[in-house]
Amino acid sequence: MQKSKIQIKNQKYTIAVLGSHSALDVCRGAKDLGFKTLVVVQKGRDKTYAKYYKTYGELGCVDEVIELDKFSDILSEKIQKELLSKNCIFIPHRSFEVYLNDYNAIEKKFKVPIFGNRFLLRTEERTEKTNQYDLLAKADIKYPKQFNSYQDIDRLVMVKVPERKRGYERAFFVVNSVGQYNIESERLIGERKITRDGLKSAVIEEFILGVQVNLNFFYSSVHKRLELIGTDTRRQTNIEGFLKLPGLYQPQVRENISYEEAGHIAVTMLESLIETAMDIGEKFVKVSQELFPPGVIGPFSLQSFITTGSSKKEFIVFDVSPRMPGSPGIFATPYSGYLYGQNISMGKRVAMEIKEAIEKGKLDKILT
Repeated sequence: MQKSKIQIKNQKYTIAVLGSHSALDVCRGAKDLGFKTLVVVQKGRDKTYAKYYKTYGELGCVDEVIELDKFSDILSEKIQKELLSKNCIFIPHRSFEVYLNDYNAIEKKFKVPIFGNRFLLRTEERTEKTNQYDLLAKADIKYPKQFNSYQDIDRLVMVKVPERKRGYERAFFVVNSVGQYNIESERLIGERKITRDGLKSAVIEEFILGVQVNLNFFYSSVHKRLELIGTDTRRQTNIEGFLKLPGLYQPQVRENISYEEAGHIAVTMLESLIETAMDIGEKFVKVSQELFPPGVIGPFSLQSFITTGSSKKEFIVFDVSPRMPGSPGIFATPYSGYLYGQNISMGKRVAMEIKEAIEKGKLDKILT
């Protein structure tokens, strides 16, 4: 694999990000470290960045906004020239992947220097030839058992299917037999929530009984060190409302259950689990370096369940995010504070790494 050509001039830098997901986290961290910030927004989705958090004196964290008709227009020659002229370093997140919807373009056509390994981003997609499951398997990190066919279902499973309207989001349903699978899938097709074609690419995996904890790591290429910045868990609609209903009323709304993400909350874990968490993080970094050199650069998340193992609690990783995580609240957990003496956000940790790389002449170690 070859790195893309890095076009960074010896002058002041601007930290740029797409206006979604974790853009404010990125911008606040960059501002705290003295960088200019720029957010690329889509028309109709601009007020958060162009109004409510726009820099105004000591307030706000978004210095400049570029408005596009649609996010994918960021690939146009005109916009890329503008970003390059402002000496931008671009921070990728999930929405960047989703709205561009073209990993070849991200790797080969997007000429703006990216903080992190742009070639690792595609492993997030389970349909890729080398994907997150391949990395987890090679790293000997436990993940839920996968079923190649719905006809093999012999236990409680979670079925993850692309939504009909929003193909980048997934619909979920839980079943424990082939018969239940047929009933639930037909119901969702009838309700026009999924399609038969979508079912063909569905992921079917064992349902894990455990506590969800997302391990949000940062790998420093400058210091060659893995850091646990913080931990969080998801808030999802409308499954959480369903679970709070008395059992008497649950059957009345059971068919309307969804697992759509609404936000995150900070969560801590037992101190005795830190060593195990760091161990799987280090194994993931090592395998990423072997399969996608230079491997992980900066933030990544291993979304996990903590379960009761045969002899002790263990982590089972159900999803990998090889880029900026989507939870700005992870700074509220104590793990970065244990290391740095004060809690820091992932956005600030990214800016710290960029600033130090600039000062030490090591930008080539963190940009692709």
